[in-house]
Order: sequence, then structure tokens, then C-alpha cells
Amino acid sequence: MITYEYPLNERIRTLLRLEDLFDKVSFFVAADAAEAHHVALVTLFEILEVAGRADLKFDLMQELERQRQILLSFRNNPDISEDALSGALYEIEQAAAALLAMQGKIGHYLRENEWLMAIKNRAAIPGGVCEFDLPSYHFWLNRDSAPRRADLTGWLAPMLGIRQAIVIVLRLLRSSGRPDSQLATRGSYQMMLAGRTAQLVRLRLESGAPFVPEISASKYALNIRFLAPEVDQRPKQVDADVPFDLTFCNL
Repeated sequence: MITYEYPLNERIRTLLRLEDLFDKVSFFVAADAAEAHHVALVTLFEILEVAGRADLKFDLMQELERQRQILLSFRNNPDISEDALSGALYEIEQAAAALLAMQGKIGHYLRENEWLMAIKNRAAIPGGVCEFDLPSYHFWLNRDSAPRRADLTGWLAPMLGIRQAIVIVLRLLRSSGRPDSQLATRGSYQMMLAGRTAQLVRLRLESGAPFVPEISASKYALNIRFLAPEVDQRPKQVDADVPFDLTFCNL
């Protein structure tokens, strides 16, 4: 199955973007090639930009505390495993403590590093980080992979508290819904929401199904069009019935 997710508010949109960026930076940091470490650094700059757009740390701490209170209400419930509950509470408390330990604005130490900010500014220009533009960066990229990785890990580490909290919040969000089987007639599907509240829509298709969903939503309706996955021409809506699973998620 292949899953498509569509956020229904800006906060969840930001968390999904950061989740994707943290996954990518971890992948490229673990590699050895200089090109991979360049991509890791550029991705770190993207994390800095996305995380700095809102009071992300405060929002995450509020959500973690809300979830902690919900879990505490399940204490002594015979239908709930005490070990599983204690484990979930411990994970939330550890994530909250990591957020509390973060000082100042997210990534402030990166913004105070003139060398990194020079690279960030040049990276915004197509081809702007060639060796003649940034010889000191060229020197860094030609070091052994171990010291480069150590630098990247050091720059990333202070923001891992954010990642830990995002993982918990999105896991709880995704597990809050149950999938329902639906059918898009001739590639089109509409559902009137009728007061239904949700923060995230998840859509699952068979992996080999040659359809790509185009999702839009308002507070009144959810609309889905299934398009042919063309890469060399304008996508067109398919003229076929498309079965799929639909999940509404809400914390």
C-alpha cells in the first residue's frame, strides 16, 4: 500500500514538513560522500527556516502536556496495559524535558555561525556554492567523511528534541483514526464533512495502482481527484472507478 497524507491546518503541515526534512538529513548525514553531506547541510538550513516560522517549541510542549493528561486519565483502567501506558508517559515526559532544555530560538546557534550563514546565503543561488565562491567550504567538503559527519551531527543535535516531539505527536495523530473503504466513481470523490473535525486526512492505495490523488478540502467538504501519474505531460483525471482507504485523524 502507498499512503498519501493531506494536512488540514498549518500546524500539521509544518510538522509533516519537518518530519520529512529530519528523515532526509539523517539519511544524508549517515552517508560518506561529500555530495551527500552537502545535501545534508542544505536540508539542515531548510529545517532552520521551517522551524523558525512559528512558536513551534511552545506548540509542541502544549500538545505533549495535553496528551500526557489524557494518558494519565487511563491509570487503573483494567482494559489498558499499565506497562504500555507507563512507557508512553515516559516517552512523552522525556520529549518534553528535551524541549525544555532547548535555550533560545530554535537554531539560534546556527544563525550565529557566520561561516554557515555564508554557505546558506550562497546555497540559495543556483550554482552558488562552487569552489571559487566558497573556497573554505570546498576545503570542508574535501576533508575525510568522519570529521564532516561529526560537524553535521553537532549542528543537528540541539534540534533533535524537536524531532522527538514531532515523532510522538504525529504517531498519536496517525493512530487516532480508522480507515474506511471508499470508491471514487470515474476518478472523482466528494464527501460533505457536516461538522466533522480532523487535522489530517490519510489515503491509501494499492502500491501498483496507476493513480495519484489530488486532494483539496475546506471546512464543508473533502474533494479527491485521481490523476494518471504522467511525468512528461499535463496529468489528466482517470476515467475509472478507484477503490481506496480513507482515514480522518484528529488529536
